[in-house]
Amino acid sequence: MAPLADDKKPIKEAKHVTIDVGDGAAIPKREDVGLFTAWRVAFFGAIAIIVYLAVFRPDPYLAIMKFVPDGILVTFEVTVLSIILALVIGLFTGLGRIAKNPLINGIASLYVEVIRGIPLLVQLFYIYFALGRLIQMPPLPSAVLAMGICYGAYMGEIFRAGIQSIPKGQTEAARSLGMTQSQSMYHVILPQAFKTILPPVGNEFVALLKDSSLVSILAVADLLRRGREFAAESFNYFETYTVVALVYLIITLFLSKLISIMEEKISAG
Repeated sequence: MAPLADDKKPIKEAKHVTIDVGDGAAIPKREDVGLFTAWRVAFFGAIAIIVYLAVFRPDPYLAIMKFVPDGILVTFEVTVLSIILALVIGLFTGLGRIAKNPLINGIASLYVEVIRGIPLLVQLFYIYFALGRLIQMPPLPSAVLAMGICYGAYMGEIFRAGIQSIPKGQTEAARSLGMTQSQSMYHVILPQAFKTILPPVGNEFVALLKDSSLVSILAVADLLRRGREFAAESFNYFETYTVVALVYLIITLFLSKLISIMEEKISAG
């Protein structure tokens, strides 16, 4: 029963609201007119600037654009491999976080707390330089491993939340049909959870792509590294980093729009 004020009239309790703010790109939605308009202005504006600079100021902008495409491919390679590794780690971490076994639950929880408490840049240095004294790995695998481990902790929490969002009646119904705990999880719970977690996973994908610029410190020839190489040779620092920033902006805005379309289709379905 709701509490009564001095005039004995019932007071409406405040509705619980969840604030969901991620570290990825802002996802443009049609109902958010301001953000949707800003997305269109930023995306098409960045493309227009790139085209203008390439046509009317080919020296040095066109030369920069011809120099960095292989870095874009490396950036996507690092991002895709890291997100795949993070998904695998995140799945097992999420299952561990909801496990009834105290040892498994404790290990998964400790992993999440430790990894999320250490900056990604420190993890990159630690895996490549510190652990490199024990196990020497090339820069690219080291970068993928560090980013996969880092984002695996965040993915673990996404998987945990997605699994726990499925009503317990689903598990009980599966068990009543004779399924084991693992079978009900694999055939009933996880397929439904995957649809729930797709939007936040997509958001983490965009965030990981932006954070992939950090791998340039390990001599991985990504977009930022190639830009740094061109700037060091030509001393056109302003022009080079302008192009790099615009390319990152176009990629992240494009991916954020794809995530928005995916969310709309999931909601409609």
